[in-house]
Amino acid sequence: MSTIRQLSIFLENQFGRLNEVLEALSNENINITALTIADTSEYGILRLIVSEPAKAYDVLKTAGFSVNLTDVLALWVSHKAGSLAQVLKKFAEEKLSIEYLYAFCLGEKAIIVLRTDNHPKAMEIIEGNKFALINEDDIKNI
Repeated sequence: MSTIRQLSIFLENQFGRLNEVLEALSNENINITALTIADTSEYGILRLIVSEPAKAYDVLKTAGFSVNLTDVLALWVSHKAGSLAQVLKKFAEEKLSIEYLYAFCLGEKAIIVLRTDNHPKAMEIIEGNKFALINEDDIKNI
């Protein structure tokens, strides 16, 4: 299966907590390709795509963070108006729920990172529509 590994880190909403994660990764020369934070008033979930997910996991666990590695899908899409809507329409037509999604741009291309409630069905949709998947080697070269 073509997935990439994403780090999910549980963070208390305390001053400097995010910086502690970033410094721990920086000290080990781990590059962050993408990140997003979902938060409440008391805590947040930091999601990261990094150059070396297994090493990052070990670094953060050793530093005392609550961290998980999760398989997610990453797709190349055109960085043009409507491109994301076209991709997500295919998932909606198949009644596939998206648990979360985040995206970032790289010039004329964009990358969407997503997690669904049915990975095998997501792969069928991706393959059937010839969407371009990204693997971990691609992430290292971004």
